[in-house]
Amino acid sequence: MINLAELTPYILCSICKGYFIDATTITECLHTFCKSCIVRHFYYSNRCPKCNIVVHQTQPLYNIRLDRQLQDIVYKLVVNLEEREKKQMHDFYKERGLEVPKPAVPQPVPTSRGRPRKVLGSVFRIPPELDISILLEFIGANEGTGNFKPLEKKFVRVSGEATIGHVEKFLRRKMDLDPACQVDIICGDHLLEHYQTLREIRQVIGESALQDGLLVLHYGLVVSPL
Repeated sequence: MINLAELTPYILCSICKGYFIDATTITECLHTFCKSCIVRHFYYSNRCPKCNIVVHQTQPLYNIRLDRQLQDIVYKLVVNLEEREKKQMHDFYKERGLEVPKPAVPQPVPTSRGRPRKVLGSVFRIPPELDISILLEFIGANEGTGNFKPLEKKFVRVSGEATIGHVEKFLRRKMDLDPACQVDIICGDHLLEHYQTLREIRQVIGESALQDGLLVLHYGLVVSPL
């Protein structure tokens, strides 16, 4: 038997100090909070409340996911928590004369053998605003740029309103680049400016900028002159 007090620090939301309700995890740093707590927090900040990392430059809600497994664990550990939460939600809607939401039901999906299987759809669908997929290709670094981490994910889906400045900030954070290191970003034969949006670049450069539907951006590292 394990004392609940020993597990409590791992199943508490650091924002409200209560047990996780609709446990929701930030994909960038894997810190977890109650869904309502983290959504409310992102109304006025784009940083993780725990480690202060920038979750997303403009839309941090794109980078959170419900953690159903963790929530199931919390409900199993804390007696009557799930029942109390359901009752509170039921009372909340009834008091306001609203229809009580029904729980999501897995929808049968046909398999190749013709037998249906039940799957749960993605909790968060890709928003239509994330309309551009980019491929980030490294073209090298000159001497003196120092140590840097290779970019782990070179495929990124972003809003067409994102600028080259946003892409540079993404590269700097992911690669732990020194502030003295300059990042040059190129599309085709064009050296891009910070203010240019990805949608504008795709429209101006056209098909030559695309590879299998991806906007291809090449980046190189140089040492900024003193």
